[in-house]
Amino acid sequence: MGLDILRDTAAAGRARPAPGPALRRQALAWGLAVALGLTGCAAAHAPTADDQAQAGEAAAPDQAQAAPANPVTARSGVVVPDVPAYVPPAARQAVTDAYEAVQKRRWKDLDALAPVAAADPVLGAYPRYWSLRRQVQDRTLPTPDAAVRKFLADHPGTYLEERLRTDWILALVRAGNYAQARQVAVPERPAAALRCALLLARHMTGQHARAAEVQDVFEPNADCWGLLDQVAADHVLSRNELNTLLRNILESGRSGDINRMAAVVFDEAAMVQFAALMKNPRQWLDARKALRPGTETELAAIALSRLARSDDRIEAAQYAQDRWASRMPKADMQWVWGQFGLVAALNVAPDAARWYRLSGPVPMTDYNHAWQVRAELRAAPIQWNQVADAIRKMTGRQADEPVWRYWYGRALAAQGNQEAARQYFQSIRTDLGFYGQLATEELGQLPSLPPAPGPLDPAWVAQARQNPGLRRAVALFDQGWRREAVPEWNFALRGMTDAQLRGAAEFAREEHIYDRVVNTSLLTRDDVDFSQRFIAPFEGRVAAQARRINLDPAWVYGLIRQESRFITDARSRVGASGLMQLMPATAKHVARKIGMKDFKPSQVNDFDTNTVLGTSYLDMVLRGLDGSQLLATAGYNAGPGRPKRWRAQLQAPVEGAIFAETIPFTETRLYVKNVLSNAVWYAALFNGQPDSLKARLGTVSP
Repeated sequence: MGLDILRDTAAAGRARPAPGPALRRQALAWGLAVALGLTGCAAAHAPTADDQAQAGEAAAPDQAQAAPANPVTARSGVVVPDVPAYVPPAARQAVTDAYEAVQKRRWKDLDALAPVAAADPVLGAYPRYWSLRRQVQDRTLPTPDAAVRKFLADHPGTYLEERLRTDWILALVRAGNYAQARQVAVPERPAAALRCALLLARHMTGQHARAAEVQDVFEPNADCWGLLDQVAADHVLSRNELNTLLRNILESGRSGDINRMAAVVFDEAAMVQFAALMKNPRQWLDARKALRPGTETELAAIALSRLARSDDRIEAAQYAQDRWASRMPKADMQWVWGQFGLVAALNVAPDAARWYRLSGPVPMTDYNHAWQVRAELRAAPIQWNQVADAIRKMTGRQADEPVWRYWYGRALAAQGNQEAARQYFQSIRTDLGFYGQLATEELGQLPSLPPAPGPLDPAWVAQARQNPGLRRAVALFDQGWRREAVPEWNFALRGMTDAQLRGAAEFAREEHIYDRVVNTSLLTRDDVDFSQRFIAPFEGRVAAQARRINLDPAWVYGLIRQESRFITDARSRVGASGLMQLMPATAKHVARKIGMKDFKPSQVNDFDTNTVLGTSYLDMVLRGLDGSQLLATAGYNAGPGRPKRWRAQLQAPVEGAIFAETIPFTETRLYVKNVLSNAVWYAALFNGQPDSLKARLGTVSP
């Protein structure tokens, strides 16, 4: 349950009702001119030099081009020229076969298929890219520099060109060819791995990295570890800076990353001690008679922080206070108490705020600062001055996020500073998410739909239909290759105006790629089109099913928008399937409970089956959680037992917004806030009236 569909790398299928989309794809394959009512095919966008180069790639080399028809000029002034769209069937089949060859690691087959596939004007570059990527990433093979340069020259400005450039730079740095790596043009938006590789290349060619740069780019991945090993050996980072990196990674709980970082920080002898304290911190501490400053003190701080995970945290804290507080530097003990607070908060324990208050002003990670605020919100009674103090400990960047601006405004209001609180609420009321909606209600109003933008000129949709990158993405979606299709689509959106983004979203709607409708529309800056952002597809069939069992259709739509973005055959990383992301065991259980005879797991992606089972399960969860949409939403994602346990640990009734913000699972916390925020907007769209988020959240009692 709980597909985080905002991670666009999920390998889910594409929802496509029949027979309309099949006919549309056939029309696309043989030329979009017929569909547009034009003599020739319409173009992607007002042509630039790059666009014309891409349009040239789109023509099959042996396909005679018809004389171009007169370009169409829309009211907006956008020119829609002609682009041939014929795809030779043999070439497309070669692309399909090449994809299978990649999956089965049949590299000779791939290399043989690539020249045949090249005749496909839409997807023909992919087999060649897959072949080059394999050669570039295989360290046992020489880097095919000439072939890579040829590919980059043949496909300028495309997603695959940028992707191969990234692969090439990474391979060069890994091979120690630092100077050559620095000569390759850097992609526009380098990911963390590439940023680390580029910084290492610069460092190794005489422009030494600075500690702040390393800390800024570092994430635990292979290329960043390579950078860190080198700069640590070159003493770029101080001992305290290395210790901070290790402390931060300890919070992740990922043992592989923790041990890898410890190996950078500590020498071989200290690593033996580190392994011992991670296994049994109390035993390790009891064996220490005296501490030498430096490594031993740092190891002791880590060991004390691990006591927070003891079965008896109160006794462990007393041990730390009585035996160690006087022996440790004050700042180190404050960090230890911050770790006690974090572990307690993640277990929704009532004593979390008490430990956090012992942490003083010591800097913590953004993650830990956020949990200090949540611990204070969950305390009974809430001490709003402590909430405000915890937010003031954050960096300015973190404190400026809508969530913390809202809670800081609430803290100010509770302390009597109504005017300052109002200014904080006013500053985020235009945010269309959870906390913008709550801030609007604090100002005495209900969230209202933003003004609808003007009608979309059809030429922008025609332009999107002929955008080479979007067309490649649609073809990839048609193949069922979502992992390749999503980044291709997203790359094509770069630099688009609001009108172009709305046109692309409408193109996605025509193609029934509903997740791209929503995610593309979310990128507009001024023209906010809720008919796209909060699309309600399937012609009322979801709402009808919700009403059949007395569920709120707006809530159901809000949940589906978050679960699957309306992809009927979506599949999550944990095996949840379909529009409402049902786990196999859940689907079987619900089918049995509602008397759905002859149910088979293979039916779970069927639209009607999935919505009947999903809404029935949601209704069961709702009834088991006292009719609370807040608790039921959390239960649908994390299992109905968990919100019961989180609720049981409350010391007093709390408002729903506090319960939502203090859910200890990050995925579930974000999920709940998004679903209920979505429901507010769907209710306004369906009913034509503003809706209250606070009313949906309600109050949660122990």
